[in-house]
Amino acid sequence: MVNHAYTEVKPETCENSVNWTGQNKVKKIQPRQDNIVIHPPSSCPHQGDQQMSLSTEYHHITIYIQDNERVVYGPERMITVPPRHYCIIENPVLKDKECKVVFDESGQAKLVHADQEIRLAQDPFPLYPGEILKQVVTPLKVVAANSALRLRAILDFEDDDEEKRTAGDEWLFEGPGTYIPRKEVVIEETVRATVIRPNQAIRLRARKETIDRQGVARVTGEEWLVKKTGAYLPGAYEEVVDVVNAYVLTDKKALHMRSLRTFKDDFGVTRKNGEEWLIKMTDTETHIPNVYEEVVGVVNITTLTSRQYCIILDPSDEHGRPQLGRKKLVKGECSFFLLPGERFERGIQNVYVLGEDEGVILRATESFKDTDAPDEKDVERKPGDKWMIRGPAEYVPPVEVEVIMKRTAIPLDENEGIYVRDIKTGKVRAVTGETYMLNQDEELWAKELPPAVETLLAQGKDPMADRSDRSKSSDSSKPRDKTRVVTFRVPHNAAVQIYDYKEKKARVVFGPELVMLGPDEQFTQLSLSGETADHARLSLQLSYNWHFDIKNKEDKTEASKIFSVPDFVGDACKAIASRIRGAVAQVQFDDFHKNSARIIRSSVFGFDDKDKVREVFKFPQNNLVFTSIDIQSVEPVDQRTRDALQKSVQLAIEITTNSQEAAARHEAERLEQEAKGRLERQKISDEAEAEKSRKQLLELQANSAAVESTGQAKAEAQSRAEAARIEGEAAVDQAKLKSQAMKIEAESELERLTQAREAELKYVREQNDMELSKSKEMSTIETTKFKNMVDAIGANTLATMASAGPDQQVRMLQSLGLKSTLITDGSTPINLFNTANGLIGGMMPAKRSRRSEEEDDD
Repeated sequence: MVNHAYTEVKPETCENSVNWTGQNKVKKIQPRQDNIVIHPPSSCPHQGDQQMSLSTEYHHITIYIQDNERVVYGPERMITVPPRHYCIIENPVLKDKECKVVFDESGQAKLVHADQEIRLAQDPFPLYPGEILKQVVTPLKVVAANSALRLRAILDFEDDDEEKRTAGDEWLFEGPGTYIPRKEVVIEETVRATVIRPNQAIRLRARKETIDRQGVARVTGEEWLVKKTGAYLPGAYEEVVDVVNAYVLTDKKALHMRSLRTFKDDFGVTRKNGEEWLIKMTDTETHIPNVYEEVVGVVNITTLTSRQYCIILDPSDEHGRPQLGRKKLVKGECSFFLLPGERFERGIQNVYVLGEDEGVILRATESFKDTDAPDEKDVERKPGDKWMIRGPAEYVPPVEVEVIMKRTAIPLDENEGIYVRDIKTGKVRAVTGETYMLNQDEELWAKELPPAVETLLAQGKDPMADRSDRSKSSDSSKPRDKTRVVTFRVPHNAAVQIYDYKEKKARVVFGPELVMLGPDEQFTQLSLSGETADHARLSLQLSYNWHFDIKNKEDKTEASKIFSVPDFVGDACKAIASRIRGAVAQVQFDDFHKNSARIIRSSVFGFDDKDKVREVFKFPQNNLVFTSIDIQSVEPVDQRTRDALQKSVQLAIEITTNSQEAAARHEAERLEQEAKGRLERQKISDEAEAEKSRKQLLELQANSAAVESTGQAKAEAQSRAEAARIEGEAAVDQAKLKSQAMKIEAESELERLTQAREAELKYVREQNDMELSKSKEMSTIETTKFKNMVDAIGANTLATMASAGPDQQVRMLQSLGLKSTLITDGSTPINLFNTANGLIGGMMPAKRSRRSEEEDDD
């Protein structure tokens, strides 16, 4: 086995060099600063000292291997451990008290099997047979400041400080320093210090029972904080859980904390498990939560102005204990923090500022003494009591009071009103013509009307208006406010009957007038027939004008006659239809068809004493008067009569049509004859003009033929000349363009070649410069290297090395007993003339000189 290493041994100590010579064959080995492991013969008398001399004492040795020996491994360099390095050897050799290797009887080094040895900086050394280089030469671990190595013992031992270490123990090797490894210790990890900045802390946890750096005993799993600013290096059984930043408190922020277990906080207050509290700026400017504290959240300050208030539910007392189920009123101007468990009932509310037309209705939720009563003092309020406060005033309701609603006065004109109901008695009344505010026992009441009346009110129909005005009024209608007093504007020449169901009385209002219904009043609704037609031999559709004739509107008897007949239009139509039917039955259809208007008018209105048709037709039951009547359409009911009437109408239409056709035909024939005469005259004049035009055409054709015959030849000659000229010009232009193209190609090719040559020259020049620079630098390096080598070796050493070969050869020849020798390679010619003289003449002096040299050596 061969191992790399170096050893410094002087050549003068080589007098004990070993030469093993066998009877059969001698083998020579010349290592250079090397180490060889050899299996020597068992009869060698110096086999024990031989291995020591090979590995530790000699620099240059010559070993002769006999036939019964063999080289197992090598030569290899010995192991060199420079300063601040180490290596680990497995199965190291056994050494005595003087640190010498112990050998067995056969000359082999004894090994400590299954053991390790850490070797630091020393002289180069080889590995003995059986030794293994487990870890190559490695620099020692340098531990910087604010860091450490966490070490663990794998074997029981006693360190340099006479401290006993048990397998499994852990400790720190803190820097700055260089760690010297031991075979009983392994490195678990590199621990670096944690920098604790201002307003910071680190949270530590004990991995095992230990004592921290403050000398406090810690149990396994215990956590604590380190707040001291600077670098903190955790102990062997400490681990950094987290870096905790401090919360900066201001006048507007506080911390809501919760206790995770019973402990004493930083302010010396004992906190129970689950207890919650606030930390304000008055307590501390910055706070780092303890390991047994939990930050629930950041609480912002609540600020109330002088016009605000709030109600806090479950308020805390002066000791911080919550009073569940209670309420607390806080009025502005103030600022405070909500304590844990406290909450707003309805948030921050504004103070009720009541004007002259405003008020609030209040209700007591529990018994209390009211000191804010406007008229009385110290009024006892019971739960459920309701009262009202009117403005102008400012009001903040106590915690025992609930604000039901805010009321505003309702301004009412002389013709406006509202329905008000007393919620205690249920009585409904109408309030009109004043500004009224509902009190705590009143509410607006909605008056319901029949759907038909609602439709009529919404449409706002005027009996005297025409249909276009009625459609416009119906389109612009809006939903009725049922809490407002129902009003209806009775137009001129109209009447409205209103019935009071509570008083059981009716009243009639004549227009123009504004009707306002009371809570128990309703309009009297009449169902009227729009138009009717009585079927006889003819179906007539009539239109008429009517009105009610009331002489004295103040007379209630006369006024009530208007509504005595529910369907007065239907009754009137029946009476008029009977009169018309009787009158029409007495005349022929042709007479009725010719004099229908007179017959119907006379039958409806009748005749007076002077046999004149009357102007009106009056119904005395309700004073209904018809003033005029007109026929809109007349249609026979009998099919035969309808067909005969249709035939007669068609015959009249046909006669009229034939007469009109005959007149039109006669007129068309006359116009046709006149048109034919004008056409004949026009034809004659057109033929004369055509002959003149034909004569001119012939003259123009003759002239164009002459021009064509001469112009064609001239045009052909001109075209040939022009074509020749164009071809010549094109050939000249083409030649010019070709020459320009060739010139451009030649110039571009020349430019390309020029650029290529310049680029190539530049590349060759730069390459030559680089080669020249490289050659200069290499020559400088070689010169410097050779000079440094010569300076390092020295002139004497070089001279000795130069003469070492010839000297060795001379000594070899001397040991062989040769007087002279000649060595040649066989290819170089050698001048042998006068060689014998030199040998014969110089034999004795050479012999004497050799003997003198030997005597000098002795």
